Amino acid sequence: MSLRVADLARSTAFYTAFFGLSPKDRTARYSTFIVPQLHLNLVLLVNDRGETLDTYSLYHLGLGVAGKAEVIDAYHAAVAAGAEVVKPPRTTWRGTPLHELWLRDPSGYLLEVYARLTDAELAQMPADMEPLFLLDSPQV
Repeated sequence: MSLRVADLARSTAFYTAFFGLSPKDRTARYSTFIVPQLHLNLVLLVNDRGETLDTYSLYHLGLGVAGKAEVIDAYHAAVAAGAEVVKPPRTTWRGTPLHELWLRDPSGYLLEVYARLTDAELAQMPADMEPLFLLDSPQV
C-alpha cells in the first residue's frame, strides 16, 4: 500500500510510533515500513506536486490484527503517537461483529484496526446489540 502524505517526516514519526518499528528504508522522498504481523508493506510518499490529498475517496484502511488485546494495544500506540481517535476500542455486533478502533493519521487518512470475534466472544453478544467499549475511559 502506498500513500501520498502531507508531511513525510510527521507521517514517518507517527507510523514509527504506531507500529513500534522504524522504516525499512527512508529517503527524502519516501519511507517504507514492513509490518510482518499485519502482512503489510506501507510506503509513504512525498506529495511533491502539492496536490490536495483526497482522504474522502479513500474511505478507510483496515488493519486486521489477531484479537481484542491487539486492538487495545493499537489504541495505546495511537494515543502515544498523537493520533486523533475517531471511535475508541469497542466491540460491535451489527454488520460483521468486530473488536475495532478508528483513528486518523497525520494526513487525515481514516484507519480501522480490527479483530474478528472468536466463537466464545460471539456467544456473549448482548440482546440489544449495542457496542461494548473495551476501556473504561478512553481518550477521544
